[in-house]
Amino acid sequence: MGNVHAYSAPPPPSPPPPQKKILPPLTEEVENPGPLEEIHSKCKNIFPTCFDGARIMLTRGLSNHFQISHTINMSSVTPSGYRFGATYVGTKQLSPSEAYPIMLGDIDPTGNLNATIIHQLRPALQAKFGAQVQNGKFTVGQLSMNYKGCDYTASMTVANPDIINSSGVVVLHYLQAITSRLALGTELAYQKGPSIPGGEIALLSLAAKYATDDYQCSGTLGVSGIHLCYYQKASKQLQIGVELEANHRMQEAVASIGYQVDLPKSDVVFKGHVDSNWTVGAVLEKKLNPLPFTLALSGLLNHNKGHFRLGVGIIIG
Repeated sequence: MGNVHAYSAPPPPSPPPPQKKILPPLTEEVENPGPLEEIHSKCKNIFPTCFDGARIMLTRGLSNHFQISHTINMSSVTPSGYRFGATYVGTKQLSPSEAYPIMLGDIDPTGNLNATIIHQLRPALQAKFGAQVQNGKFTVGQLSMNYKGCDYTASMTVANPDIINSSGVVVLHYLQAITSRLALGTELAYQKGPSIPGGEIALLSLAAKYATDDYQCSGTLGVSGIHLCYYQKASKQLQIGVELEANHRMQEAVASIGYQVDLPKSDVVFKGHVDSNWTVGAVLEKKLNPLPFTLALSGLLNHNKGHFRLGVGIIIG
């Protein structure tokens, strides 16, 4: 008998090693939330700044860093007269739209002065000084320091310090980014002086901000009351804001709705607002191209009191 050779099949190939799945990072990128004092600015910027009477403003740039302005205001409500203003922007360029130091101010023929100086001392440290002189007296002096970290901003403000009379105001701000959209903060205000009951007072407030690309919610809660703001970018042309301020000590609350309409093709910007006190206001600005003129029309009406104010302004430059 012949030999019988058994045939064995080759072993199956080994399976490939499992590949490691690349998971997205668990932590999202968190940016600096900005200073606490600007937590409501996005909503408040769309509300109109109404004026009364007639106003003419001429601005002229003398160089890339220096600009002057002349303003004539004629009104039966606010002080009328002439004011001269100047703005200087330094050569310390931090970004295409940011340069330091910044010095700006305005003065009238009687010597009433408002002045502000802003300087970036370090990449993360900014200083701001403001002063006001009224009727030959130094009425306001304020120094602020802002330190911006990777995901937080800490600020300190000292206003009207008087070592002799042991008076002044100190305000501490801190705003921390919890996520890329949520930021939480706190404010501590301390005031001391002979006009304060008990000689001194301290107030603590809490703050929060939730922001996305299209809307932002912000609020502050303190001993005296609550301040809430909501901002919504409805479209490229329309922005809407809602604001609520309630003070339980004064037993009053005011709710306001504001909006801003931008029409770039017509060179028109329209801002309006209405509040719970039945006050309606609006400001329209129209660029008169090709002339370097901007026409501003303002109206403010209080239905309960029957008060109406109309303003017309021309901005040249």
